[in-house]
Amino acid sequence: MKILKYILVLLLLSITVSSCNSDKKAKNINEVYQCPMLCEGDKTYADKGNCPICKMDLALVEHDLKSLEDDTISDESIFHLTSGWHNEEGEILQLTELKGKTLVVVMIYTSCKAACPRLVADMRHIESQIPDEKIKDIQFIMVSIDPETDTPEKLKAFAKENFMDAAQWTFLQGTESGVREFANVLSVKYKEISPIDFSHSNIISVFNSQGELVHQQEGLGVNHSETIAAIMEVTP
Repeated sequence: MKILKYILVLLLLSITVSSCNSDKKAKNINEVYQCPMLCEGDKTYADKGNCPICKMDLALVEHDLKSLEDDTISDESIFHLTSGWHNEEGEILQLTELKGKTLVVVMIYTSCKAACPRLVADMRHIESQIPDEKIKDIQFIMVSIDPETDTPEKLKAFAKENFMDAAQWTFLQGTESGVREFANVLSVKYKEISPIDFSHSNIISVFNSQGELVHQQEGLGVNHSETIAAIMEVTP
């Protein structure tokens, strides 16, 4: 009987040690090392060692399990949408590439002469109210509802004309189906009423860094204090 108890104790100790080792390995997954003198700029290493240039010990710059947690997104996240897009530079991207930033989204089309210029002015006003230190964590997204006309080249020209070509602005051209899917998520309704004209909702939407909708405001030229407050609340 004593022998049996002894064996059970050994087994429990073995399991505990194994679990601890597994935890240590898991915690090491996101360790990132870098030369403290930045001899190689932003280059990082996954393992400890020495800088090949100055031979100093590499310093631990990231030991973050949060990045693992951030890989999990809720069922309400727009990052589940798999449609492809082109930005104003002609680069192909998916919405998941915007993960990690607060997103302020509106749907427009560049040939619009009525509501869209007001929406653009609203977005620029909101952007102007955000402190400089938070801008880097926010992306203002302008999604075209006329992807056939609004090519990346046209979107880029529109961005420059409206002083919206800084890093915090992104213009997106998608497929017809991709745009329609995204509009449904935003509860934006639009309809082509002529080859160059659309009727559409005027809604500004705010998403947190995980792609979850946290605020919407409808209307043109309205008070944006609640929208700005929502952006500030979800932006670190």
